[in-house]
Amino acid sequence: MYGGFIMVRFTLPRDLYHGKGSLEALKTLEGKKAIICVGGGSMKRNGFLQKAEDYLKEAGMEVKLFEGIESDPSVETVMKGAAVMTEFEPDWIVAIGGGSPIDAAKAMWIKYEYPDTTFEDMCKVFGLPKLRKKAHFCAVSSTSGTATEVTAFSIITDYEKGIKYPIADFEITPDVAIVDPELAETMPVKLVAHTGMDAMTHAIEAYVSTANCDYTDPLALHAMEMIQANLVKSYNGDMAARDSMHNAQCLAGMAFSNALLGIVHSMAHKTGAAFKGGHIIHGAANAMYLPKVIKFNAKDETAAKRYAFIADFLHLGGNTQDEKIDNLIAMLRKMNDELNIPHCIKNYGEGGLPAETGFVSEEEFKAKLHDIAANAILDACTGSNPRQPSQEEMEKLLTCCYYDTEVDF
Repeated sequence: MYGGFIMVRFTLPRDLYHGKGSLEALKTLEGKKAIICVGGGSMKRNGFLQKAEDYLKEAGMEVKLFEGIESDPSVETVMKGAAVMTEFEPDWIVAIGGGSPIDAAKAMWIKYEYPDTTFEDMCKVFGLPKLRKKAHFCAVSSTSGTATEVTAFSIITDYEKGIKYPIADFEITPDVAIVDPELAETMPVKLVAHTGMDAMTHAIEAYVSTANCDYTDPLALHAMEMIQANLVKSYNGDMAARDSMHNAQCLAGMAFSNALLGIVHSMAHKTGAAFKGGHIIHGAANAMYLPKVIKFNAKDETAAKRYAFIADFLHLGGNTQDEKIDNLIAMLRKMNDELNIPHCIKNYGEGGLPAETGFVSEEEFKAKLHDIAANAILDACTGSNPRQPSQEEMEKLLTCCYYDTEVDF
């Protein structure tokens, strides 16, 4: 302790380039070799991959591509990419695209720098060795949600176990982030909806997290205000709003990378790959669970005050603390409706769209509930949630998220 304060760390990329055309900042990187890690092909189709490659060559680097990183990247992909890096020996890793290629590249970076590291070693929270012995990292985001370009996190899926694991360490906070809204303008609208609600969840969870502080609060609040004003407009095709959302999600990322998250994310991580019918898309999972978790956390007095403050900050009205919290929940549910996101797992259909009967049956849900709840409690995001759920409470909460029933415990 020093003067009544506990030392806390606040870490962001050393350089953040933003605004239209900021992809060109790749020309300023100094090194001999760069590897570009990229996903399924939208960056290629839209010409951004070629631009990135040209800028890096202009910077005097030899460039190699590692393409085809799947959404919700697997441990196998990470190991494959690290092997390519070991052979090529880049001094810059440039990840371009949505959260998946950037997350995968972060994990590849660890394995490239420390070849003996196992995936289990990587998952030790804030336990990584020093990176940057071999390469620096530049992240270029094309979606407006995960903010992985500024965070200390990466999510990798172990498909054998059906579990998403967060890797968490300030060592994997990128050195350079490029937040160029031109890349986000090419997002399909469904992605706009899901990534946008992911960003809103980041901001709200960071604001009520037990690790919030004076440095993270303003970022979280301003992000919420921008998302409230721009997300639905962006979904409906307003490109100025889409550009604003690209900044908003990055601010939310700066907040949560340093203030951490809560059980909305724990539940999303542990339900995402758990069911045989398909993936519950991360942003959609957050959108469905957030209103329920707010109600659950509001039993904690400190959290309740903070949720009420958010409602006031966003001009949602209400006279009592309870009314304000209910108005916040109502606003989020209305946004889900406007973004065509279902309210519960039972109605979660193909591609994350609302359906009379979703792909997760009651039988399968009930059979897996105990284990999902236990895994969610163990998730890295649970520790900073304002109210610590018991196994029984987590099961009840997940059940409310399945049926869209009221949280009253």
